Amino acid sequence: MKRRDFLRSAGIVSVSLPFLRANSLFAEGNAPSGWRTFEVTTHVEVLKPAGTTRIWVPAALISRTPFQKTLSNGFSAEGGTAKILKNKPQSLGIVSAEFPTGTKPVLTVTSRIATKNISVDLSALGKGSKASREEQEYFLQPTNLIPTDGIVKETANGITGGAKTDVEKARAIYEWIVENTSRNPKTRGCGVGDIRFMLETKDLTGKCADLNALYVGLARASGLPARDVYGIRVAKSDLGYKSLGASSEKITKAQHCRAEVYLHDHGWVPVDPADVRKVVLEEPPGNRPLDDDMVKKARTRLFGSWEMNWMAFNFAHDVALPGSTGKPLGFFMYPQAETADGRLDPLDADTFKYEITSKEITPANG
Repeated sequence: MKRRDFLRSAGIVSVSLPFLRANSLFAEGNAPSGWRTFEVTTHVEVLKPAGTTRIWVPAALISRTPFQKTLSNGFSAEGGTAKILKNKPQSLGIVSAEFPTGTKPVLTVTSRIATKNISVDLSALGKGSKASREEQEYFLQPTNLIPTDGIVKETANGITGGAKTDVEKARAIYEWIVENTSRNPKTRGCGVGDIRFMLETKDLTGKCADLNALYVGLARASGLPARDVYGIRVAKSDLGYKSLGASSEKITKAQHCRAEVYLHDHGWVPVDPADVRKVVLEEPPGNRPLDDDMVKKARTRLFGSWEMNWMAFNFAHDVALPGSTGKPLGFFMYPQAETADGRLDPLDADTFKYEITSKEITPANG
């Protein structure tokens, strides 16, 4: 596709989906309506330590939101020292541990959280909690991997050119991403989230950290505060989606990034176009068309609601790990470690071993 045609296609989106009331988004299936409590444990071991070894693990979200209350973030590091460091604007908690030479580096982090399904009624004006001007401005800023100028701004303008309200802009970007991107099963981990590269190469494939970062960048370039929310799936879906939940209590590879956009009359609104594309690719029998009934239901629901079988870590970008000699992370969703030989690859099980488990402490209740 030529760049001119690519940008022209940005304006071809649908913004005609109905404004569904919040309670209708969870009307089907057996999704619980009350708070559920989970205990999530991350056990990390560096198999080949060298000199001083450091391990960092993301804690559960340190701020309270309508969808999550973090009850505790506990940790232990036998033979080493550990502490939790916090960044309030990013709701970031980093459990940082250091182990001296000759010590077996093992860190265990246990987070207890309560989660509740969230839906925003876009037909009700003025009902959302207001964010301060400072918070709104913070989540309009560009990051290293999410710029808001150049091709990002140009693409955003093409998508939202006919939109008159912030809701119409937010929905137009959502629909454009659902229509124009795809989930790539070969993408390593959850992706990188380099949105300028995606747009310049016209390779709009990837996983959640790519597709939802693209949403955040296009929203910010359109003047809408937006943020990635990095986390992990902790339970199966109660809405009938096998692809949108954890398959067992072992959730080591269940990391998932979501997104929120701030709309003046509604507050922070949950969105997740990446999970629509996940349903397309992975929901049995797989490779479903966009007009498939299950895909259409997910597409409607995931603009304005999240099923909270998922735990949030943070909103952070460009994360400098305390005590590290390595570069800042684009985002912090996986455990990280570093030895005297340098930063370890968190997806390489030969040198860096970790297991994450989840169990529900209290049953779902209505």
